[in-house]
Amino acid sequence: MVELTLPRNSQVKPGKRHRAAPSAQKRGAGRVRQFKVYRYDPESGANPRWDSYEVDLDRCGPMVLDALIAIKSDIDATLTFRRSCREGVCGSCAMNVAGRNTLACTKGMDELPAGPIMIAPLPHQPVLKDLVPDLSNFNAQYSAIQPYLQTETPTPDAERLQSPQERAKLDGLYECILCACCSTSCPSYWWNSDRFMGPAALLQSYRWIADSRDEHQGERLDALDDPFKLYRCHTIMNCAQVCPKGLNPAKAIAEIKKAMVERKL
Repeated sequence: MVELTLPRNSQVKPGKRHRAAPSAQKRGAGRVRQFKVYRYDPESGANPRWDSYEVDLDRCGPMVLDALIAIKSDIDATLTFRRSCREGVCGSCAMNVAGRNTLACTKGMDELPAGPIMIAPLPHQPVLKDLVPDLSNFNAQYSAIQPYLQTETPTPDAERLQSPQERAKLDGLYECILCACCSTSCPSYWWNSDRFMGPAALLQSYRWIADSRDEHQGERLDALDDPFKLYRCHTIMNCAQVCPKGLNPAKAIAEIKKAMVERKL
């Protein structure tokens, strides 16, 4: 029989329950929503836990991020999460809401099923605290694809020109906000994140491979010609399903594989 040993403090335990104010309860259960939020502080040595919060919807905005801000401001100031723009632009508030990676600032509470709303950090990443994952590896992979224009020809006096058709090839690529929703939804990335570049980095890589102004396409493909960096993608499409910007990293990865084949013909 196989015996598995779980890491110390790996079991997530029930946590504290924070009830809504009596005035909110009197207005009816329909205006009070329960949130179960993942809480973990690695420095404390304690097990992670699910804390439960009852939020008065009459006292916060309609988005999941509004509820988290209300919890931190009015109920529990120790709750830790990232957020910045509140407009779906910066990607800071990426987290797992009701079992799906998304941006808390653009996910409306009315879009979620009835019952308690489960909120956890992006999956399969080390947790710095509560809803804040450690994205050091993710950011290092983005840096590794050299996300900037590389040329050999002399810099022109004016801008480097593209035709409308060449520019159109970048649509669906440049809009990525590096929120990490796609990479952290990918099972191949979960198990091979030390070697597989992941959907986000590969989409960004193809953004420069497809750019007619870039003159290092061969070097970029050489850097990805590896059994793990590129080919751990099995096109299960989790990345495209969760992307808050509606992008398709799996398609970009397929285009890189196609370019790999074409240059060897």
